[in-house]
Amino acid sequence: MKAFYTDHYVLPLPPGHRFPMEKYSQLRDLVSRLEGIELLEAPSVSDTQILYAHDPAYLIKIIEGKLNPQEQQEIGFPWSLAMVERSRRSAGATLAAAKIALNEGIAANLAGGTHHAYRNKGSGFCVFNDSAIAARALQKEISSKLKIAIIDLDVHQGNGTAAILKHDASIFTLSIHGENNFPFTKEKSDLDIGLPDNCQDDAYLAALSQGLEILDQRFKADFILFLAGADPHEGDRLGKLCISKTGMRLRDEQVFQYGLDNQVPIAFSMAGGYGKDIQETVDIHLQTIQTALRFQQTIPRGFKST
Repeated sequence: MKAFYTDHYVLPLPPGHRFPMEKYSQLRDLVSRLEGIELLEAPSVSDTQILYAHDPAYLIKIIEGKLNPQEQQEIGFPWSLAMVERSRRSAGATLAAAKIALNEGIAANLAGGTHHAYRNKGSGFCVFNDSAIAARALQKEISSKLKIAIIDLDVHQGNGTAAILKHDASIFTLSIHGENNFPFTKEKSDLDIGLPDNCQDDAYLAALSQGLEILDQRFKADFILFLAGADPHEGDRLGKLCISKTGMRLRDEQVFQYGLDNQVPIAFSMAGGYGKDIQETVDIHLQTIQTALRFQQTIPRGFKST
């Protein structure tokens, strides 16, 4: 199974910054020891590809470092050339994984899931919306007939993704998130399932099962982009849900089984994870990779999107 990573993911941040940037290199070290994984360098997304989902004026502001203090604060990272390159690579890796998954069934980005980025602004540690860029790029560069589902299981609603794609009937946005968590003003996805604080495994997995059933009834996807956030876990300091590590594995299995049953390729990204103990977050991301690898090894030869 192909998985994309680059050292550009690890952005130098000021002391005390709350984003757990070191999780990426720790995950890479563990994934590199797994048999059956090929780690590939994450490519940069081009300006043209970024503009499939973002406003030209916003892209210029990012490239030239001309965000005002409020815009910069909303993103949450200080501007630098390294921040721009990280953002390009994060989106480029999701797109590269998607193109590989079309032929191989499943592929991974060890970062990505930057779903709070809107067409004309960044937010919540997200600069470019990798899922929206990848979905549009697949349609423009592979086939205009591809119907793509974005299954967002980060604990925070995929507000930027929903806003960018809200008038696009060819891309279905499904978000299962904490109802009382950031972003506090929600956008309208094609299907939103908001969960109460302290939600546990059974209710969470039932909600996911219901969400996949509705997706299947309303939209026959040719491709899935899966945001496998670690932040629904009970040990997450920003999550507010109480999903066990086993529950997180069962969640991932449900999504990959749905793809396998319906012969739909899946590219997945790590999305959020802010564990009180960073090792717990890394372990959950690793568990997602291991689960995907098991499923990828069962996919019949010649598995392809229609």
